[in-house]
Amino acid sequence: MKVDLSYLQEMSGGNQDLVLEMIDIFKIQVEEFTNEMEGYLNGKDYKSLGQLAHKAKSSISIMGLNDLSDVLKSLENLAKEGKQTKKYPELIDRFKLGTKEAIKELDEVLQNLELYF
Repeated sequence: MKVDLSYLQEMSGGNQDLVLEMIDIFKIQVEEFTNEMEGYLNGKDYKSLGQLAHKAKSSISIMGLNDLSDVLKSLENLAKEGKQTKKYPELIDRFKLGTKEAIKELDEVLQNLELYF
């Protein structure tokens, strides 16, 4: 996994405080998305799972996690139609693993930024 913050930096106009705020929001959202995905999966609420995958895709894309965005797109498309339900746990696990790696990378970015202050 490799985080690419170029879109976020461009979108923020180089405002470092905004970039830091977006990273913090992302970290909170990932935890919420993960908990909700597992809840929808366990409750077999596949339509809501698909809608959540769509919502999560935006946050993932902002951080430049294109491979993970593709995983969410697959989950979204399958879940909205209730198809291939046996694939959902694997896709959610890939989301969890990918976001865990991304957060680790983002924490390293944050530590390096703090060295300059």
